[in-house]
Amino acid sequence: MKYVFEFRNQNLTRAIARKISQVAEKIGREVRLMEVCGTHAMAILKFGIKELLPPNVKLVSGPGCPVCVTPDEYIDLACTYARDGFLVATFGDMMRVPGSNTSLIREKSKGRKIKVVYSPMDALELARSLPMERVVFLGIGFETTAPGVAASISAAEEMGIKNFMVLCGHKLIPPAMRVLVEDPRVRIDGFLCPGHVSAIIGSRPYEFLVKNYGIPCVVAGFEPVDILQSINLLLSQISSKKIKVENEYTRVVTPDGNLKAKQLMEKVFNISDSQWRGIGVIKDSGLIISDKYSLWDIQARFPVKVSSSPEDRGCRCGEVLQGLIEPEDCALFGDPCNPYNPFGPCMVSTEGACNIHYRFGHKEDKIEAGN
Repeated sequence: MKYVFEFRNQNLTRAIARKISQVAEKIGREVRLMEVCGTHAMAILKFGIKELLPPNVKLVSGPGCPVCVTPDEYIDLACTYARDGFLVATFGDMMRVPGSNTSLIREKSKGRKIKVVYSPMDALELARSLPMERVVFLGIGFETTAPGVAASISAAEEMGIKNFMVLCGHKLIPPAMRVLVEDPRVRIDGFLCPGHVSAIIGSRPYEFLVKNYGIPCVVAGFEPVDILQSINLLLSQISSKKIKVENEYTRVVTPDGNLKAKQLMEKVFNISDSQWRGIGVIKDSGLIISDKYSLWDIQARFPVKVSSSPEDRGCRCGEVLQGLIEPEDCALFGDPCNPYNPFGPCMVSTEGACNIHYRFGHKEDKIEAGN
C-alpha cells in the first residue's frame, strides 16, 4: 500500500502538473508526445492524466499493442495450422483478432484444436503431456515476451520435446519508433518509452532517436507520478533544447537492461524484417527462429503459404496505431465496433487504443488513492 500511495499521491501529482503547465507555457506551441506502450495508454486514460495537462500538450498513442500490430497473414497461418490438425496454443487475447476472413475463435467453434494458455511454458507442458499431438505456440509480442518464448524453445531442446513448435511473430520496438519519426504525417516531439520493453533492452537502444533525429526520450513507469514526471522531463528537454534519453523508471530499468534475457534472445532468434499491421514492412523489426532451433520452428518444419486479402471492414486501426487519428475519429468506434463486437484488433486487445478509449475514455476516472 505504501507503494500505491507514494506513486498516486494527489498532492504530488498536482505539483508536477503545475510544473508541466509552467514549462508548456514557456514552449508556447503544441507539443505532441507519443507513448508506445498499451499499458501507458491505459494508465493515462484510467487516471485522467490528460485532464491534468495544459491544452498545448497532446498525448497520442503509438503501436504499443503487440496483438494489434500482428498482421492478417499471421492469423491466417495460425488458422491454417489449426485446420491442418495441429493443436494451437495461444494467449487469450489472440482468439478474436481477425485475419483475412476468419479468426481463431471461429475455427475453435468449428472443432479445431485451439487452447488458451498463460505462458509458453504452459504450451511446452501441453506438448510434453500429449506426445501424440503437434503443439504450436503462437509467439507474439515485443521484447517483453520474446525471452520467455526463447526459454521455452531452449527447454524443449534440452528435454528432447519435438512435438512442440512456435509460430514466431515477435517484433522489436525501436525500429518502429524510427519509422514513426521519419513519417512526416505523424509529427512527434518526444517519446514516452515503454517500461516493460525497456526492462529487457535497457534505455540505451533509444539513443539513436536523440543522435539522429533530435527526439527527446524518457523511459516511463506506469503510475500517475511516473507518467506525469516523465512528461515534465520531456517538456523540460524541449524547453531547454537539451535533448537526451532519460530514465524515470530507475527502480526497474537500467541502461543495459536484462543481460540474461537479451543473451537468451540472441541465442534462439535472428533479427529480420517484419510486417506490422497498418504500417507495413519495417526493416530489422522482427525476430525469427535461428537455423539451430529450426526443429521447433513450425514454418521451417511444416511450411505453408497463405494468400491474405483482408475484407474491407472500414476499420481504421492502422491509422490509430500510427497516432494519425484518435480512436473516436473512426466512424465505427463504439457503435457498431466495441469490445463485444470488435471490427479490428485495436478493439480486441485490452492493450489496444480503441479498447482502452472505449473502457476509460468516456469516464471521468480520477487518480486513485492517496493524499
